Amino acid sequence: MRARDLAVDYPTVTPDSSALEAARLVAEHRLAGLIVVDPDRRPVAVIPGSRLLRAIIPAHVRDDPALARVYDERHADRLCARLGERSVADLLAEERRDLPVVDADATVMEIASVMAADRSPVVAVSGEADRTDAPMIGVVTVAHLLERLLPDRPPA
Repeated sequence: MRARDLAVDYPTVTPDSSALEAARLVAEHRLAGLIVVDPDRRPVAVIPGSRLLRAIIPAHVRDDPALARVYDERHADRLCARLGERSVADLLAEERRDLPVVDADATVMEIASVMAADRSPVVAVSGEADRTDAPMIGVVTVAHLLERLLPDRPPA
C-alpha cells in the first residue's frame, strides 16, 4: 500500500490563518495537529495542537505549573482570547517544526519512519512521486497508519 492509498482529506490552515481558528479546527475535528499550506496547497509546516496550547498558557505558568492552580475557569477561558490576536505564522516563527512530508509512492514503512523521526502524528502526502514540494493530496495520520500496520484482533 502506498501513501496515495492511505491519504485522507484533512483540514489545513495557511500562515495567515488566525491561531484561534486553527485551535477551533483542532478542537472541532479532534485533531492532533494541522498542516499549514501555502496558497498553492503545498505543505509548508505542521502545527501541533500542543503548540496552540503553549500559546495560550502564560510563560510563567509554563515555567512553574503549580501556578496554574490560581487560574479559575473564567480566567482560563479568557486566555484563549489571546489566540485571536495571533496568526499561525506568528506561532510558526516562535517554534518551527520540520515538515513531515512523503511523496505519493511512499510505502507504509517509509511513512512510519518519517512520523517516528519527526515525532509527528500527521504526515502530508505530496501529489507527485519523488516530489515533496508538489501540492498536497491528503494526509496520513498515525491512527490510519496504525490501523494498517496492526494485525487483526484474534476472535474472542
